[in-house]
Amino acid sequence: MELKDTISMMESSDYKERFKAEYNQLAIRFEKLNAMLDKWDAGTLTFTSTCPRSIYNIQIRAMADYLAALEARAVMESVSL
Repeated sequence: MELKDTISMMESSDYKERFKAEYNQLAIRFEKLNAMLDKWDAGTLTFTSTCPRSIYNIQIRAMADYLAALEARAVMESVSL
């Protein structure tokens, strides 16, 4: 799934569909940032970041926590992710 695939879900009147879109968008962004950090660690990053790695570490942790919160809510609200 790509971000563009979540557009119709975000426009839905059904909150569960919007919830799924939010989760999927975050998961896509998390995976992409994680892949970038893997390249950073392997020394294969194709650009020089203007931010220190510590900022990315904070961001990836926050995203992981956000994913966990959405997953917990999904269980409680009977939303199939």
